[in-house]
Amino acid sequence: MTDKNEAILKLEAFAKEDVYLDYPYEDVMFRHEKDTGRVFRQFYNETEKEIDPTSSFFHEAIRAGHLIDKARYFKSDDSNQ
Repeated sequence: MTDKNEAILKLEAFAKEDVYLDYPYEDVMFRHEKDTGRVFRQFYNETEKEIDPTSSFFHEAIRAGHLIDKARYFKSDDSNQ
C-alpha cells in the first residue's frame, strides 16, 4: 500500500469510527473517540492518558504511524494490570 493510500484510509477511519494508531518509532499508541473527539496516548506497557487533540505528537503519529484494531490497543493496556 502506498503512503497516499494509507493516508486516505486514515482520514476515512476518523470520519466513521473510533481510531487506534500505533507509532512504533516512539513506542506509543493513540486512541481517538469519534463521538467525543477525545484523544488518549498510551506508551507501550503503560496506562493510557488523555491528551489534547491538537497535540503535535498525536498529529505526528497520524502522519507516520499506522492503523491498528481495538483489540491490539487494549491488549497492550491489559498487560499492565
